[in-house]
Amino acid sequence: MDNWDEVRTAYHVARAGTVSGAADALGVHHATVIRHIDALETRIGVKLFQRHARGYAATEAGSDLLQVAQATDDQFNQLLGRLKGRGSSVTGELVVTSLAMLSRFLSPSLTRFQADHPGLIVRFLTDERVFRLEYGEAHVAIRAGGVPDEPDNVVQPFGRYDGALYASRDYVERRGCPADETEFEGHDFVILDNAESRVPAMRWMREHVAEHQFTYRCSTLPVIADAVRAGAGLGFIPVAEAADDPDLVEVLPSRPDWQAPLWLVTHVDLHRTAKVQTFLTFLKEEAKGWGIGL
Repeated sequence: MDNWDEVRTAYHVARAGTVSGAADALGVHHATVIRHIDALETRIGVKLFQRHARGYAATEAGSDLLQVAQATDDQFNQLLGRLKGRGSSVTGELVVTSLAMLSRFLSPSLTRFQADHPGLIVRFLTDERVFRLEYGEAHVAIRAGGVPDEPDNVVQPFGRYDGALYASRDYVERRGCPADETEFEGHDFVILDNAESRVPAMRWMREHVAEHQFTYRCSTLPVIADAVRAGAGLGFIPVAEAADDPDLVEVLPSRPDWQAPLWLVTHVDLHRTAKVQTFLTFLKEEAKGWGIGL
């Protein structure tokens, strides 16, 4: 194809369904979008879109071409992500994605690492979705659960999530403290609002606690810790986080079936770069003081 700009424009029209949407995505005037589509259809002699009152819909030929355009666009973005991580200096962006519950440990460590490398911009992402390292969405990921099995990733053990069941001292003074799960009746519990959560402690709680006792439901693990501290009920908190909090009472100690292994994940194309290797060495040393079972 002689003109990638025209194909890329057609790809964005198909994604947005309108000329104006494609123009906004590309940062060009809508007249440029129309000109590119007309030129491309003339060049190949096939209609790529059906025009209708609500916008543009790809024809069968258009869908075939746009599948290739999408793959090319994805590969180009992947290449850019990899190029950003290359070089011999620790500068530019360092993108780290992690479980939100590790923020209290990671944020101070990331701040210290940035202080050691003044030319660095840190992006710390704790979104619930799994970031795609193969597309350059992050340099380093910390994940929990089963061993990540995406191709072309370098996976290293990084300790474990080790949670126990806690309540606030205020709650215990008001409601008492169960000796074990046989005494849960009459108590309130704080749990993730996702009944399909794969967090081992959450699965255990749903098997041992009646549904009506889940009186406080949260979207993330750090919010559970905040709610437990506020006296909302009994809930799981990482042992390393609760250890230095005198206002928390351990109701049940950690058990092996509540634990989840943690993994350091990098993409093979970025793993050996100076920036990633320097950060991994620093992070492993920092994590020795986190109490996460390294």
